[in-house]
Amino acid sequence: MKARETPGRQADDPLGAVMPLRGHLRELRSRLTKVALSLLAGSALGWAVHEQVVDALAGPACRITHVHGVGAATAACPNGLLVLQGALSPLSFSFKVALVVGVLLASPVWSYQVWAFVAPGLYRRERRYGLGFAGAAVPLFTAGAALAYTVFPKTIELLASFTPASFGLVLPGDEFLDFFLRMVVVFGLSFQFPLLLVVLNLVGVVSASRLRGWWRIIVFLIFVFAAVVVPTGDPLTMLVLAVPICLLFLAALGICSLHDRRKARRPDALLPDDQPSPAPTAEAVGADEPTDAVR
Repeated sequence: MKARETPGRQADDPLGAVMPLRGHLRELRSRLTKVALSLLAGSALGWAVHEQVVDALAGPACRITHVHGVGAATAACPNGLLVLQGALSPLSFSFKVALVVGVLLASPVWSYQVWAFVAPGLYRRERRYGLGFAGAAVPLFTAGAALAYTVFPKTIELLASFTPASFGLVLPGDEFLDFFLRMVVVFGLSFQFPLLLVVLNLVGVVSASRLRGWWRIIVFLIFVFAAVVVPTGDPLTMLVLAVPICLLFLAALGICSLHDRRKARRPDALLPDDQPSPAPTAEAVGADEPTDAVR
């Protein structure tokens, strides 16, 4: 079935054509195949370096000197805190670490495939905003994950310090890895909050002046959120999470203020509510045409 060109679009625009349902399914299958291959290749590389990754993750727990576990002491973990239970646990734990590494290594590929599948159904302006948001979300999540890895040793040491003197401590490998991943996800997603405020401001849901009026409530809610989601619940870890989010909120407030000022300088922004805005030009209409009428 031949693709039909959408009116109002340039003929040389490869994204300005209507794709039939069968074409959508073929494209989806192609992109899912690429995602699966990238995950497979990343997991293979993760398997090659999984021992080094395990050593980097286990280091914070194995360096705790005042708490000892009931597991066998090894050269890599002399305090015996980390253990694996069951005959299949070492293999499943290694596979899980390799898969996590694979997902991280393949993130540029699968994130691009998701974006490339969604982008043709968006307006050109939305595509520009989407690329900017995706470009900002990745470093923000990475910064949150790096902060979680930095705080992780102190978190483990604090939790282990509550072990009674007459008891030993055992940290199962799966539980240890899941705890670390939860911290990474919580810190990484928390750093997306200021980006969400910028998105709401760009689409006209909330203004910068309103955010400035709500800043005390927002800061209070940030600290409440940090106290709830932090696994340990201690004030130090809560501050480590809340303070960077507050700083990012101030940066987001500055971006929203600049956007509102630029929007206020537009001619149609000064029109009264009962007066219609001028009709858009042909160039403006063509710039905002959706790149795919089906999606």
